[in-house]
Amino acid sequence: MKSLAAVLHGVGTDWEVTEIELDPPKTGEVLVKMSTAGVCHSDDHFYTGDSVPSDDMLEMMRAAGLPVPDFFPMLGGHEGAGVIEAVGPGVTSLQPGDHVAVSFLPACGSCRWCASGYSYLCDIGADLHSKQMTTDGTARRHLAGGADLMAMMQVGTFSEYVVASERSLIKVHEWIPLDAASLVSCGVTTGFGSGSIAAGTVPGDTVVVVGAGGIGMNAVQGAKVAGAKHVVVVDPVEFKREVAPDFGATHAVADIGVALELVKELTWGVMADRVILTAGVVHTDLVGAGMMLTRKGGTCLLTGMTPVSEMSVPLILADMVNSCKTLKGMLYGGMNPRASMPQLLSMYEAGTIKLDELITHRYPLEQINEAMKDLREGRNIRGVIDFSLS
Repeated sequence: MKSLAAVLHGVGTDWEVTEIELDPPKTGEVLVKMSTAGVCHSDDHFYTGDSVPSDDMLEMMRAAGLPVPDFFPMLGGHEGAGVIEAVGPGVTSLQPGDHVAVSFLPACGSCRWCASGYSYLCDIGADLHSKQMTTDGTARRHLAGGADLMAMMQVGTFSEYVVASERSLIKVHEWIPLDAASLVSCGVTTGFGSGSIAAGTVPGDTVVVVGAGGIGMNAVQGAKVAGAKHVVVVDPVEFKREVAPDFGATHAVADIGVALELVKELTWGVMADRVILTAGVVHTDLVGAGMMLTRKGGTCLLTGMTPVSEMSVPLILADMVNSCKTLKGMLYGGMNPRASMPQLLSMYEAGTIKLDELITHRYPLEQINEAMKDLREGRNIRGVIDFSLS
């Protein structure tokens, strides 16, 4: 079938809105008619090249016998929600008419990591940047000329229709707005988990969140729900600092230097219990600054993506060791999509967390490049593609 979609052909090129060809769902797969898709920095990292290895790095991977990703052409999008249109053979958990949210990390449920409660590390994730399906190793998405497409995180939600593995979709209640369901696909879950579970926040903590976009603002919500006493937001964009208190921030400042002085004052020199780095692009010098904000025995959590070209991180190792600080990386906020997404939607229904207020702007698919520009320039907390506008 044909589907209007946004395709990226290479680093630095504009997204092209074009018709693509989708094969019918095969065994273990479903067809989804999309309602809403979130616009996330992870998609833009392919435009900027931050997530694309250099030629030298690719040669090193080949020499080491490692699989070399073939990113382009890429069908973008990994957040979203919609309605099941059709199911392939063997699908047991979903049926046509079901409302679903996309899980940008598929989980098999049976590998070592899933069985240990670390579904965000599922072995299937090794194939997320393949043009072939994780179900049977063949392609489902094609350009009109026949070339196979890599779908972002094996879903590709910047498309009117999505063919994906059953493992990549979570059924949600029909009374939940699909806009809200789309947000828990990635940004809300990753952010909330970062501010609470992954960072280890406990009541009374001082938490610093560096970067208040779609993930950072939800880290603020997570820290608040976990009982933090102080939640300090650091972001250069004025409107994000202005709305941060609505999501649970107690303080908001424009830069790290001001944050250092503020946190020193708030904690009588102890510094922050948890520091969460959720900037759209985490350049390596920000890691060192985050560790300076962290108290003895505290945790600095790296959630935002660092460009693959930046491999050397400046750290004062004596301070890290002597002060027993932890620098920790985390995917998906350390949460389990099949449990956490329904949990967060229940919290939304109860008024414990805010989802509707996160959406700053809605775009038709045809305005994908404008949406990405607004993302880069910090105009949105979360922009969404609304397929009803196309």
